[in-house]
Amino acid sequence: MGVTSTRFSWLTLFASTGTLICCALPIIFVSLGLGAVVASLTSTFPWLIWLSLHKSWIFLGSGFILFIAAWLIYRAKRHCPTDVHLAQLCQRSQRWNKRIFWGSVIIWSIGFFAAFLALPLRLWLGI
Repeated sequence: MGVTSTRFSWLTLFASTGTLICCALPIIFVSLGLGAVVASLTSTFPWLIWLSLHKSWIFLGSGFILFIAAWLIYRAKRHCPTDVHLAQLCQRSQRWNKRIFWGSVIIWSIGFFAAFLALPLRLWLGI
């Protein structure tokens, strides 16, 4: 487990959090009747509008990054050094990479649900 996969784990966290900020939070705020908060956020941070308009590309790109991170973390033939101290550091790094990865997957899934599935599901259920 090298520096590259550790950096990539942080990139996945950043990318999946971006999907949450661009798409899930505004939808949740509006659903809770906090439309004024969304209006304030979009006037303060106008780039949120651009992200929302391109949410399909945002989710596709971040999903691809998650896929590559999964491959880096769970690929075969990965091994830690034989030195005891370095092996412990390597194993600790692998544990943290997996935690960050799965946290990123959860954040991405929440964002995906809020951005693409919440409204159609709500309309289908008639709520």
